[in-house]
Amino acid sequence: MHQHRNPHQSPPRSTAASFTAVLLILILGGLGGLGGLAGCADQDQPDGAPGTPGAAGVGDPYFPHLGNGGYDVTHYGLTLDYDPATGRLDATAAITARATQRLSAFNLDLAGLTVGRVTVDGARAGVRRADTELTVRPRADIGRGATFRTVVRYSGVPRTLTDADRTREGWLRSGKRSVALGQPRGSMAWFPGNHHPSDKAAYDIRITVPKGQQAISNGELTSERTVGGRTAFGWHCAEPMASYLATVAVGPYRTKISQDATDSTSPTRSTGPTRSTGGIPVHTAVDPTVAAGSAGLIARIPAIMKWGEKTFGPYPFSSTGVIIGRPGDADYNLETQNRPFLPGPSGIGILVHELAHQWFGNSVTPKSWRDIWLSEGFAEYAEWLWAEAMDGVPASRAFDRAYADDENWAFPPAEPPTAADISARPVYGRGAMVLHQLRLAVGDDAFFALVRGWTRAHRHGNASTADFTAFAQRRTDRDLTALWDAWLYGSEKPPPPDA
Repeated sequence: MHQHRNPHQSPPRSTAASFTAVLLILILGGLGGLGGLAGCADQDQPDGAPGTPGAAGVGDPYFPHLGNGGYDVTHYGLTLDYDPATGRLDATAAITARATQRLSAFNLDLAGLTVGRVTVDGARAGVRRADTELTVRPRADIGRGATFRTVVRYSGVPRTLTDADRTREGWLRSGKRSVALGQPRGSMAWFPGNHHPSDKAAYDIRITVPKGQQAISNGELTSERTVGGRTAFGWHCAEPMASYLATVAVGPYRTKISQDATDSTSPTRSTGPTRSTGGIPVHTAVDPTVAAGSAGLIARIPAIMKWGEKTFGPYPFSSTGVIIGRPGDADYNLETQNRPFLPGPSGIGILVHELAHQWFGNSVTPKSWRDIWLSEGFAEYAEWLWAEAMDGVPASRAFDRAYADDENWAFPPAEPPTAADISARPVYGRGAMVLHQLRLAVGDDAFFALVRGWTRAHRHGNASTADFTAFAQRRTDRDLTALWDAWLYGSEKPPPPDA
């Protein structure tokens, strides 16, 4: 995300205990009771004990009710039929998950919309709604470790949500154009799910819109078919994705299809991807009203990708690109997975920032929203590094500007005081300063080796601030405690650094 500042088990049972349980069943129920034992593999509860509901929330420090306990989602299959003229969405979400406890019920996050039929493994399930919590009660308990498939049919006009910092997210509609942006909780406005960044999954998203409109999403375009005046676009995202990074953009987009991002374009349909210098497909989509002003920016993507792989390590996804809408289509730029969304053409620094997020935020995703500086601090520092590498402007110059900016000292980057502060300046600017101080402390060679090691060690996973500080400390003989205390956690502005 790039800001627009304004003025932008129980332990396993012993063999003896298991034998005793089996013997008791034989005594009380006869040999016929053995049939029930075959399907009971739970280790967290005694045999025959009823399941319990999964938690309604994972206890995030800023969004305690966001996400849900008792299961991990492995795949979302979203089938969306959207009418831009009315804003109505008719949809089905097929959610494949693995139970982490024996479940009698579980929750999904969903804001607004009308829920129809819900099934679990093909059987009709009970449903109860309370605010953004959708409680699903399957016909029978789901065993711990079992994989199960929930299908939710739902419809309505998706909401635009307003964050604590007064920015808009969710489903943003402007005339016949719309874009779905989810940081930090907006994805619940258009599909039910486990909407916390700690639960990442693969996605298949199929969007049907009127012929002549484009529907852009994450991953790679796998199908495009027009029937009866409506076109269905199929998108596949194989790498794990946090739900806040999922997107759908609907509108008369033009797509870029050339080998080097300078060849021909298609004004009305996606006929194929371009490829970056490293062979990564580049899917781009640009609103026709800003196409001319976006061409130069798009042409820089291969160079940014090549520099990013050299600086941060191998690119973690199977495609890249950008979606460029119109100014006003959103309040901010967002690092939606594979291709960020920009509300209008930006400067090169913003594109560098959002593409750097593919490593920091999208592949290495925060464990909780308190760890967001690991995304934004790295992305802002990427802007400093790009200017240093491409324009000869030392990162120290950007550091000095950030140090002099009073906004960066409102709170420590690792401890935003409220949900409204997770996108405030200290998370970005002071987060970048932490990294620059780390670089000065360990030296360039060790720092960049550390960065590449970090993206490799946590590729497609989640990481916390504690994970990062421990990782860094293991890679240097210098005690970094004072650095973290002053720059990452300190409430006071440290004295000016020597370098």
